[in-house]
Amino acid sequence: MQTLNHTDNEVIEAIIRKCNLCFIGVVDPENKPYVLPMNFGFRDNVIYLHSAPEGRIIDIIENNNNICVTFSTDNELVFQHPEVACSYRMKSKSVVAMGQVEFIEDMDEKREALDILMETYIDKKFNYSDPAVRNVKIWKVAVDSISCKEFGAPHDEYKLKRSIEELKNNNKA
Repeated sequence: MQTLNHTDNEVIEAIIRKCNLCFIGVVDPENKPYVLPMNFGFRDNVIYLHSAPEGRIIDIIENNNNICVTFSTDNELVFQHPEVACSYRMKSKSVVAMGQVEFIEDMDEKREALDILMETYIDKKFNYSDPAVRNVKIWKVAVDSISCKEFGAPHDEYKLKRSIEELKNNNKA
C-alpha cells in the first residue's frame, strides 16, 4: 500500500463531497490549538460554515482569522499480515485546506451560503426567516492552499486507476 498526493481538482472535490463533516482548526490568543467538528458547504473553492453568533470560536477567529479545514473519508483498518502489528494501518482519503475566515453579514449572501450548506446534506430548497438568518454566523473561507492524500492506496496500477475513476464518477452522480 502506498500514500498518494492528489492534485486533480475533480478528485479533491469528490473526497470533500463524500464527507458529511469537517474539522476546523484555529489558534487562540494563548497560542493553543482549538479544533471543532462542523457541518459545511463547498462551492467554487470556497468552504461555508455556520455557528452561533457568539462564543469562544468567534472570539478566537476575530483575533486571528487563519483557519485549517480538514476532511477525511473512507477510513478503514487494513493490514498485510494479521499477525504483524506494524503491517496494520488506516486506509483513508483526506483533504486539508487553509484560508482566512470572512464573516458574511449581508442577509441575501447569508441565505445563499445556507443553501450551499444544506445542499451538502439534502436535495431540497428551504426558506429562512429573517430572525433565523440574523441569528446565525456565516463563515466564508476562500481556500488559499489545499492538499489531498490517499493513504493505503493499492500498488497495482490498474486498481489505482480504477479507484481514481470511481472517485471522479461518484462526484458526478
